Amino acid sequence: MPPNNAATVAPGTDVSFPQDGPTSGTGIARTGPGTFNLAAIGTYQVLFQVSVTEAGQLILTLNGADLAYTVVGRATGTSQIVGMALVTTTSVNSILTVRNPAGNSTALTITPLAGGTRPVSAHLVITRLQ
Repeated sequence: MPPNNAATVAPGTDVSFPQDGPTSGTGIARTGPGTFNLAAIGTYQVLFQVSVTEAGQLILTLNGADLAYTVVGRATGTSQIVGMALVTTTSVNSILTVRNPAGNSTALTITPLAGGTRPVSAHLVITRLQ
């Protein structure tokens, strides 16, 4: 992630996923480093993992609004924060992000070399189910 991602993700800001992986179709598209357009109304499965140094939480947002049922986190440790949720859109061109929730007291430090000598990545997988 670093140097491709900011070293920390402040509360109320989005995690960046700065590199594209494989894609299929055009219905899901990047609109910025941490924002993704869901072109069609439907239900999407969203999976993400981010290696961070401190205890913390992450949440999915849709069109800037927190999706409270998607909060994941950990109380201690230096492992990944992993989340999985189904997200249903009700309007075309909805914007999805992974965010350090506003109101949290801690900025999250993206871990550059978790567990070894090679840089680690964060992953975001968005699949349209219907």
